[in-house]
This record gives sequence, C-alpha cells and structure tokens, in this order.
Amino acid sequence: MKKITVFILLIGLFLYTHNSAIASTYSTTLTDKDSNLNNVTLRQDLLCLMLAYPEYILNIEGNDQEGIYLLMKSGRKLLYDDKRNKSSDQKLANPDLQDTLEQVYPLSTVRNILDKDFDPGRCRVYGLLTEVYGTSKQSVESKLINVNAGNNHYQFNGNNKAADSLHAVMSELLPLAQGNSTIRNCIFPCSGTFNYRIIAGTNQLSPHSFGIAIDLAVNKGDYWKWSSRETAEKRLSTYPSEIVEAFEKNNFIWGGKWGHFDIMHFEYRPEIVLKARYFKEKQNSEELWYEGAPIQEVSVKNLIEKINLALRK
Repeated sequence: MKKITVFILLIGLFLYTHNSAIASTYSTTLTDKDSNLNNVTLRQDLLCLMLAYPEYILNIEGNDQEGIYLLMKSGRKLLYDDKRNKSSDQKLANPDLQDTLEQVYPLSTVRNILDKDFDPGRCRVYGLLTEVYGTSKQSVESKLINVNAGNNHYQFNGNNKAADSLHAVMSELLPLAQGNSTIRNCIFPCSGTFNYRIIAGTNQLSPHSFGIAIDLAVNKGDYWKWSSRETAEKRLSTYPSEIVEAFEKNNFIWGGKWGHFDIMHFEYRPEIVLKARYFKEKQNSEELWYEGAPIQEVSVKNLIEKINLALRK
C-alpha cells in the first residue's frame, strides 16, 4: 500500500513539475514575442517618421530604459513612447508619437462608419507639428503658399512638401470634376484650408492652424457632432472613391475613416500613410522588421541602418 502511495505521489510530482515547466516556457515565449513585436513596431514607426520628415528628424537618441527620442533639426528632442497606459480620450489629449501611429490607417475603400474609438491620425503631437510647420500664427503664415485649383486658390503650408502634395491632388481631381458632377459637388465649394483656431471643445490647435488640412464641400452628414452614424453612412455610400484615392496617394488621411467621422476633412500626415502603405501586415521578425518598405531605395536603406545602429547601443 505504501509503495502504491509513494508511486502516486511521484507521478503527481512529475506531472506538476512538467506542467510548471511548460507553463513557464509558454509564459517566457509570450513575453519574448511581445517584446519582439514592440521592437519591430518601434523600428517601423521610427522609419515612417524619418521618411515623412526627412529635413526635420536628424537622428535617434536614448534607450528602452531612459526612453527613445527623435533628435530634431532645431535641437529639440521628441519622446517616442511615454510608456503610459491611456484611454482613447487621454491619447487624444496628450499623445506621444507611438500613440499617433498605434492604429493603422486603412487604405482600402470604406463604406461604413468605423468603430467609435478607431481614429487613426486624429491625435497629433504638437511638438512635431510646430517643428515642421511653424511655432505661431505668424510663423505658419510666413510659410503659406497659394495652391491653384481652377479658379480657386487655397493657402497651404509650403514646408515638407505639403503644398506640393495638395497641388498634385488638385491636378488629378480637376479634370475628373469637369466630367463628373458627383466629384465636383463633393469638392466645391471648398470650406477652407488655413485657419488659425482651436478645435471646438478642446484647448488644442486645429491642423488647419498649421496649413496642412483642407475641408471640401460640406454636407449635413459629414461631422460626428452634427450627424447620426446612419446619415453619415448614406454619405459614405456615395462618396467618390476617386477623391479619397487621390488624397491618400499624396499622403493625406481622410476623416471619413475615423469613428469620430469628419467626411469633408483631409489632412496631410505622411507618416500615417507610409505606415499603412508599408506595414499594414504584422511583422514578427526583429531581424527583418523593415519588410514591406522599399528597401531598394538608397534613402530607405540608409535610414534602416541608422535605426538599427541607434537601437543597438
């Protein structure tokens, strides 16, 4: 009887030890995988930011313990990730660069209003915007360029190819608008570009304040504060995809792809579009984290090497 009892105890001890080892291995694997995914995402985000603002982001400094910073042309340092858990509202009120790139913008056609808290690009790091586009109303105004669109002229920021990109959009859309009344009626009359103002209900500057956003023709179903989701979806169902594609091709994001929808709104945010274009699929390999980017381009290859070197220290 004693032998049977001892045998059962030994079997139990073996199973406990074996299962504990499996659990420990599984836990370690998950931790390693999470860490690996974080490192991949970090590198991808940094590459998109450096490609989006090549004249303004010079290098990367720091480490995972002290924080990763972008070293800007002015000498300012912008923190990539403050490592704080935030609600959607907190991210909107006080985002870091990681927050702004966390949700991947969909480049596919959208005909339904997306989930309430899905707002890729709606939160903005003002340290980056002021660095690139101007620190005050007067500073921004000094950088504005008139972009011609037929008989219309729109003021847009000349820095970082923003005005050039809007010009490219309008050059593509104007011929389409001449032969398509639906496209024409969605574009004209344009509701505005540069307007130095605070976003209603917040203490934050509108992207229009930096001359990097354009509101096209207004419809009662366009804005989440004015309209029901049902009315907005009717608007989306007929909104010309040619307009959205022309803007996205030139590094603008569309408020029609936000849960807090703003269908008339297009905003020049190259980093958001670049991440959607290059890294919409999850990449698990830290060694090949850059897969999806155009690595045959010398500028991209050089930035990949710079990022790897900076984060290896």
